[in-house]
Amino acid sequence: MSNRLFQGLIHQMRDTMDCVIGVVDSTATIIACSELTKIGTTNEFVSLDLSDSHDIFVRDGYTYKPFGSHIKPDYAVFVEGTDENAAKYANIMAITLSSIKQYYDEKYDRNNFIKNVVLDNVLPGDIVVKARELHFNADVSRVVFLIRIISSNDVSAYDVIQNLFPDKTKDFVFNITESDIVLVKEIKSNVESKDLEKLARSISDTLSGEFYTRVNVGIGTAVVGVKDLARSFKEAQIALEVGKVFDTDKVIVSYDNLGIARLIYHLPTTLCETFLQEVFKKGSIESLDHETLFTIQKFFENNLNVSETSRKLFVHRNTLVYRLEKIKKLTGLDLREFDHAIIFKIALMVKKYLSANPTKF
Repeated sequence: MSNRLFQGLIHQMRDTMDCVIGVVDSTATIIACSELTKIGTTNEFVSLDLSDSHDIFVRDGYTYKPFGSHIKPDYAVFVEGTDENAAKYANIMAITLSSIKQYYDEKYDRNNFIKNVVLDNVLPGDIVVKARELHFNADVSRVVFLIRIISSNDVSAYDVIQNLFPDKTKDFVFNITESDIVLVKEIKSNVESKDLEKLARSISDTLSGEFYTRVNVGIGTAVVGVKDLARSFKEAQIALEVGKVFDTDKVIVSYDNLGIARLIYHLPTTLCETFLQEVFKKGSIESLDHETLFTIQKFFENNLNVSETSRKLFVHRNTLVYRLEKIKKLTGLDLREFDHAIIFKIALMVKKYLSANPTKF
């Protein structure tokens, strides 16, 4: 990658300097040059001069200026000529290329480092050391968004999201699969969950409204520093999976707002099956027909209010009471009693969870 970076810069400089210019690596092999035919050639005598010194030197009619971040120079620029102007050009080129290389390496390494942290590919001890090397602020809050593509057009969702968050020093965007894109966003320390959901909504609306790409977005919890980003990412994954089971119509799912669904998701399936057997020991939940289940759903939506539910269902109050009595007879649970209603609500969610067989992280 450095070779292409250097060649691009040399190509831009060649018209400004009326001479041959280029870059050699630590083995004195030319990796970039204004004369393309010279690329790949090596001058073994120059390699002898690329010792531990970063001082300028002259060899075979060319002026060389070593540069690099290590004690032994990583590279050296060369300029045709041995006069004072050649030395000035060489010094200017060395400063320019060194600065750009450092910026490029830091930018590339930061993004790659964040990706490895998110995917839990870095040891905890190494995270702290590398974060310090790359000048990450340990006091900054960040959150992970997982954008999952449901249906797409020819437009790259990855490019769109990158353009939405152009500050590459604060926000990081990368693919982890063909359909999953991760956004690590720097946020204010006092940001609220609703603000994060609003931001996720803007991403979804932009992709769907302008580029006909439908996505779901999972939001992890905010973390301080870099070390806990892997946890925020796993939470965003869980948010999408739990949302797929319990809130199938939701496009934006936040881990903070999963409620009891999050608890159920973390339960062992054997425990869930035992719970269902205990709750419905008088009769299986499968014995309840579609109309009865719909009635139960509306009863819960109307806060166990018989009059309001009967009005919404367009049935007589006595008809609803009859249905509730039927449910009580089949299951032993009277939904008009708060404790029984809670048990039944949780049982329905557990049943839905077992039927979905979601992926665990």
